Amino acid sequence: MDFSTSSPGTVPLGHPADAEPFPYEIAGAHADLGTVVGMDDWAERARVPDRHRPGHHLNGATITKLLGVQGKSWDPAHFAGIDPVVAVARQALDRAGLAPSDITTVVVVTCTPYQVMLDQDAFALMRQLGIPDLVPPVQLGAGCAGLARAAAVVAAMRAERALVVAYNITSRMSTGPDGTLLPQYAENTAHPYGKNMWAAPALFSDGVAALVLRRSADADGVLVYSRDSLSFDGGPGITDPLIHVLGGGSSHPAGTPGADELSAYGMNSPEIRRYYSAGMTLNHQALESAHPGYLKEIARLYTHQAHPLLVDAFLAGTGIPTELAPGNARTVGNTASPSTLALLHTDQQTGTLTPGDLVCLSVVGSGPERGAFLAPLAVH
Repeated sequence: MDFSTSSPGTVPLGHPADAEPFPYEIAGAHADLGTVVGMDDWAERARVPDRHRPGHHLNGATITKLLGVQGKSWDPAHFAGIDPVVAVARQALDRAGLAPSDITTVVVVTCTPYQVMLDQDAFALMRQLGIPDLVPPVQLGAGCAGLARAAAVVAAMRAERALVVAYNITSRMSTGPDGTLLPQYAENTAHPYGKNMWAAPALFSDGVAALVLRRSADADGVLVYSRDSLSFDGGPGITDPLIHVLGGGSSHPAGTPGADELSAYGMNSPEIRRYYSAGMTLNHQALESAHPGYLKEIARLYTHQAHPLLVDAFLAGTGIPTELAPGNARTVGNTASPSTLALLHTDQQTGTLTPGDLVCLSVVGSGPERGAFLAPLAVH
């Protein structure tokens, strides 16, 4: 799985999506990554077959060499049910000084729902939090860029006080009770990306995060969002979803031949690499056009942690200093939609951020879709 980029400084100028006002402040945030394990430990549990040495398995050093990930947030026992998601959402509400009855909009973002039908995750979450029944749930089946779509939905709804909850529980979807890879990730000849199915659980990790957005007349934020389905970077749109999960739907119903093998996350690495590099640059260009000099005004830039090499290439190609944009892809893997909020949460814990700081969250992901927003921090 090659995620390297040959020349990070040569991403061409494109046609960035139009930016819109984002009159929201970050009133509360929280995250939970569970237990972090080293790659040697993960490799010993998962037992990834070595295609070049039948009967052997990849060790942690080899996986790190291939993917750049040295550790993973990986805790299937802790994230066995939705209770940790509820706890994180409750912490974000507490940080915002809000009660469940104060929330006017709830957006749930996940590509690994506990219950796959009828948005039951959102219903269960809101029931346990005690959010009034008159508040309708919005559940997004979104990947790494889900936070940008959630922000765009909140802005389009003109929500007053929105709770956004994002989670990705890869461990529950890709390994069995003994920690080994499920068959569709270990050996898979049916999936179009079957040769490298193991890379998805090796790269993606567990994480839960929640964000409270509060509408404020004093918040002079900026929002960028684009699907890039009709056009991208001055050329034709991208129709490949980047991450392929083909089984279980109407095209391949559960229980029919081949559905199990297709019900797994396969990565189109070349398209992911191209989309991340250009998409993150387009996000940056759009923000710079709408808010010139924004990098000098923000306290932190939280970029989606797709892959260590992709993050490094984006920062190098744009000249953004690494001290402005913290990262955790090497240490905990790609936690998908919670990744940027996990970084923000860490900065809150260490006292790096203070109320009034302007922060930027910029993400790209499967769909494809991408987006970014600037918002001031107003956490109790």
